[in-house]
Amino acid sequence: MGGFFSRFFNANKLDAGASNPSLLTGPSTESEIDTKTMEAIVVELDLDTAIASHENWKLRLQNILDGKSSEALHPETICLDNHCDLGQWLHGPGGQKLGHYPAFQILIARHKNFHVQASNVVALAQSGDVERARQTLEAPYWHASTQVILLLMQLKRGLKR
Repeated sequence: MGGFFSRFFNANKLDAGASNPSLLTGPSTESEIDTKTMEAIVVELDLDTAIASHENWKLRLQNILDGKSSEALHPETICLDNHCDLGQWLHGPGGQKLGHYPAFQILIARHKNFHVQASNVVALAQSGDVERARQTLEAPYWHASTQVILLLMQLKRGLKR
């Protein structure tokens, strides 16, 4: 049941293709998460909704750039990574349960970067610099979004074991 966590949260069992193993170093004695904690995570956080919500941001941002949105988005709010459901869980119950795993800290950092990049797209669009906003959407934002979604998908797969 802990195969995902032994790979994701324990540096001693990293996948051979991990891009930066030094980021995932941690205590070698922590190879699995207990079943009770796994069950609590499933109850507290709907990972499918979190993934869909973060995937939906690209469409929302694209609509802003294409002039098809009537949303009143505020960059100073978007950049706050603890306002969405996932962020509240990461900084609350999720952090309490998984915060000691180095990989969990990576998820928090990637999620924060996602919000910063989304905020940058909106700020650039609102300032009239649509070309730079598109460039930000297509590179830094896309990269940040992909990282968060992949990490959430890995977490989801791990919880199903």
